[in-house]
Amino acid sequence: MRFGKLSLAAIAAASLVSAPVMAQSLSPAAKAAATSKVKRAGASTKEENKLGGGSGVIIAVLAAAAVIAGIVIAAGNNDDGPTSP
Repeated sequence: MRFGKLSLAAIAAASLVSAPVMAQSLSPAAKAAATSKVKRAGASTKEENKLGGGSGVIIAVLAAAAVIAGIVIAAGNNDDGPTSP
């Protein structure tokens, strides 16, 4: 049983180490040759987005409010009396 766990751990470690290597499908020279043949074309847009990243600001404000509320709740309990009668 111990050998089975050890071998599974070794296989998992080997797969974690080899994953970035396997993700690189082409060598740099092959990538240069492949990309020179393909030209990307961007799509034209008629109207621009006018939000300006407003959702990120809202999330940051809500996160800051949650942190401040947590600090106030944690520090606000000044009842030092005994809990038993």
